[in-house]
Amino acid sequence: MSERIRPVVQVATATEAIEGGGFTVRRPFSTVDLSVTDPFLLLDEMGPVEYGPGEAKGAPDHPHRGFETVTYVLDGAMEHRDSTGGGGVIRAGDTQWMTAGAGLVHSEMPLADMLRDGGRMHGLQLWVNLPRAEKLTPPRYQLLRGDELTVVRDDDAGTTLRIIAGRVGEHEGPGKTHSPITYAHASLRAGARLDVPWEPEFNALVYVLSGVARVAGEAVGAGQLAVLGAGDRVAVDAGTDVEAVLLGGKPLREPIAWYGPFVMNTRAEIVEAVDDYEAGRLGRIAPLNA
Repeated sequence: MSERIRPVVQVATATEAIEGGGFTVRRPFSTVDLSVTDPFLLLDEMGPVEYGPGEAKGAPDHPHRGFETVTYVLDGAMEHRDSTGGGGVIRAGDTQWMTAGAGLVHSEMPLADMLRDGGRMHGLQLWVNLPRAEKLTPPRYQLLRGDELTVVRDDDAGTTLRIIAGRVGEHEGPGKTHSPITYAHASLRAGARLDVPWEPEFNALVYVLSGVARVAGEAVGAGQLAVLGAGDRVAVDAGTDVEAVLLGGKPLREPIAWYGPFVMNTRAEIVEAVDDYEAGRLGRIAPLNA
């Protein structure tokens, strides 16, 4: 049987929202049904933005339970801290994979020099749902430095693929996942074509960060998400230089109860999560001078 390029079934334009301490994000999943993106819950593009001195913003202490946050920094740097003592600084090219699981309190803030001097910030945060059986798994961090990602470069074709997690053909990224997924960042020179195999059981999403691409022949611009149908391959042609994210996963097809930073399976579990947070059972982030 011949392999089939996945067709585009929907192109969605990201909406803007205010998050954290007042920074703007572009949110491409906002007009797409969650059944289409499952197991992915949310994708936020932070920036690109040029902050002046004193303008940089972050996300102060806030809780999570029941899913994973994957933060991929393209420009700038952020410091993550949490109530388990985890976290660290992630810089351009790095990925921090945080499995919130049973729950924690978390913060994502700009570094002191960014606050003082300003600078460019650009990144992505992806929320990946956890299967019912692993909702209350102990919290875990994976820090994936930029030089640890699996890079597939074809200089003649003008394409570079950085695989954060999952497989693309024979190549596998370093991220360890609870739900079977693929997460990759593609860079294409103008006129280039990226044509890669894709797991038939996975869904497939292409989010364009910059430039103008044709995904399976459909025009998709910066801030737009292409939702793909069934097939064996994903094909992207670059009308200009293009930066894009490729996402796919095996749908969980489980009930979702979602309230702010908590994603569980039932309303009773959400009530329990809120109660645990308000009672301090998710812990608190220690002061920096403690």
